[in-house]
Amino acid sequence: MSKRNSQSAKTAARERLRAEREREAKRAKAKRQITVAASVVVVLAAAGGIGYAVVQANKPGHWDAVKDDKVVAPANTSGTDGTTVILGKSTAAKTLKVYEDPRCPVCAQFEQTVGPTLKKDLDDGKFKMQFISGTFLDDHDNGEGSKNALSALGAALDVSPEAFLEYKTALYSAKWHPDENDDKFKDDSYLLKVADTVSALKGNAKFQTAVKNGTYDPWAMAMSKTFDDNKDKVSGTPSLVMDGKKLTTPGSDNAPMTVQDFDSVVGAALKG
Repeated sequence: MSKRNSQSAKTAARERLRAEREREAKRAKAKRQITVAASVVVVLAAAGGIGYAVVQANKPGHWDAVKDDKVVAPANTSGTDGTTVILGKSTAAKTLKVYEDPRCPVCAQFEQTVGPTLKKDLDDGKFKMQFISGTFLDDHDNGEGSKNALSALGAALDVSPEAFLEYKTALYSAKWHPDENDDKFKDDSYLLKVADTVSALKGNAKFQTAVKNGTYDPWAMAMSKTFDDNKDKVSGTPSLVMDGKKLTTPGSDNAPMTVQDFDSVVGAALKG
């Protein structure tokens, strides 16, 4: 090989190497640009996701939102937003206020033990009953069951006072009342299943639609506020009040939880 040819070969080799290096540099630059672009997309997506999550977290939940909705009061109610619920014979001279919370396990115990006696006294005209319900049991687990069950009770009350009382009894029964930590009442399907045990509610399309559509959700929140703002200094359930005085078992701050104690305490209040 001549010296000239050798020099040409070296020059060609260097040119090929230079060209290859340029191509490699371009490929590396393109790769870096793609990586940066992808990173920007990921960051923007993450930021967007966080932003969306923050917006969603700050949006009021359903039950907070309906506080400002127009209240549809059930039939058989009176007072502001229909939150005065008085049942029984109008001829009864005194009124027994009954404070409850649908998820309250002690309320369930009270209803299962004393409920039949209270209902008989109501039917006999010994007193009228004013129903006042709170929903504070939902607060301990961010639940919805107390509020949802109260709304369903509003739908039952719209049917009739008898349907309301029978449905309330069913919800508090040993068969249907869930454990305090099991928020079954948040599900409309469960509430409707319980309602099927009440003759006036079984297959009642209007009642079922009201439960599914949450017709009385704003009413439930208004009733809950009535509980929170009560002037009887009631903060727990169950609580009984007559003539502005809490009725408790002697020696305790608790409502009477046996028929004997109920008869004694309420009997004394009726005479007072």
